[in-house]
Amino acid sequence: MPGTVLLIAASPAGKGCLVDAASVLPVLAAVAPSVLSGTDTANVVELADPLQPQAVLTRLRAAATAPGPLTVFLTGQLQLDRRQRRPHLALARTTPATVRYTGFPWHWIREELRLRAPGSTTLLVDLHTDAETWQHLAGQPLTGGAGVALYGRVAPPPPRRAMAVPTYMKSLATILRSGHRPPLAQLHQQALTRSYGEDPDSARRDLVLAVEPRYRAGVPMPAPATVHGYAAAPAPAPMPASAPVPGPAPYLAAVPMPAAPPVTVPPVTVPPPVPTPAPAPAPADPHAEITAAVQSGRHAEAAVLAEQWERTALRTYGPGADEVVHWMEVRADLAMFAGDAELSCRIWLAVADARLTAGQPSDAPAVEAAVDRAHHQWGRIGDSARARELGPALADLRGRVPGRRQGALDDIRRNLSRLGTQVSP
Repeated sequence: MPGTVLLIAASPAGKGCLVDAASVLPVLAAVAPSVLSGTDTANVVELADPLQPQAVLTRLRAAATAPGPLTVFLTGQLQLDRRQRRPHLALARTTPATVRYTGFPWHWIREELRLRAPGSTTLLVDLHTDAETWQHLAGQPLTGGAGVALYGRVAPPPPRRAMAVPTYMKSLATILRSGHRPPLAQLHQQALTRSYGEDPDSARRDLVLAVEPRYRAGVPMPAPATVHGYAAAPAPAPMPASAPVPGPAPYLAAVPMPAAPPVTVPPVTVPPPVPTPAPAPAPADPHAEITAAVQSGRHAEAAVLAEQWERTALRTYGPGADEVVHWMEVRADLAMFAGDAELSCRIWLAVADARLTAGQPSDAPAVEAAVDRAHHQWGRIGDSARARELGPALADLRGRVPGRRQGALDDIRRNLSRLGTQVSP
């Protein structure tokens, strides 16, 4: 299956620029697409100094929904927005005062990648920061999501009036130009060694990122109680890679009993031991199976699978667990893909409520994303009665979770007024 490669180099124009991000693109472009991706063939998309967050989002979303492995090479600088203090990738028009509206939020990356099959996505990053963002990230490191491998480095601000060089990403590209792509951890270490050889001081300053996926490909959560109508025993928990592979159970050797004179004990024939049956193969990745069903138009089957996994997660981890909420989000997206805006809205409302009940703050990225998606799907409901039914609950939730869109609550009230429903201010 072909892979997808997304090359992103972003930095602000003018004096706010800390790193010459675009300088890495010619070096990466000289690498064969198959080597960049680690697959036989690959599609490569390049974004050089993008202007608008929506342009980056469109490219990332298209790459995230493509089948096969996805590798993102990301070079640029991070800045915090002043209101919610979240890291953003600074784009060409970003200034310290406009980060919230002109930068690309890092949590959007996690959101777009969260439904990909675990182990199929790699983020390779070379990021630079200003002093404020550097202090923030020292206590709250970047992550790519549960199923995403994240490798690279985050560098502190360069000396005043100096422009940093993305030496880590250039080292990656130089290694890959040989035509050989080592395993990710080895490639990462080689790039660090090479880049720090050019700038030894960086080795003492940088935050090095080397995060493996929480859920590995082929090792999902315990299998549902029923799959396609057949009973299935819960899958055993995966063993660590270093654990020995269990062999057949040991057999007891036949120990002859001492003969008690004058009685002669006749010989006893011991039947040969029966070999232990081979362990059942590991269950297939549920995300890949669901994705295949959606791509072939089998939306009902995809929804049933997701419901089974959600019930299993509920039995295994309990209400409100991350695993349960994850499968609720999957079901919400599946309803959207199937064109059922009402169901998608209902599930996103439930997701937001579950996250808030679990104690997540109203400005948490995942909470805001759930409410934004519920709002978006509500606007697509064609049945006025159904929209009136869900509107007050959405308005109440939007009152607690304003989100990044100014006037979102007013938009709901205007539409409910048009539908003939009054909402308390």
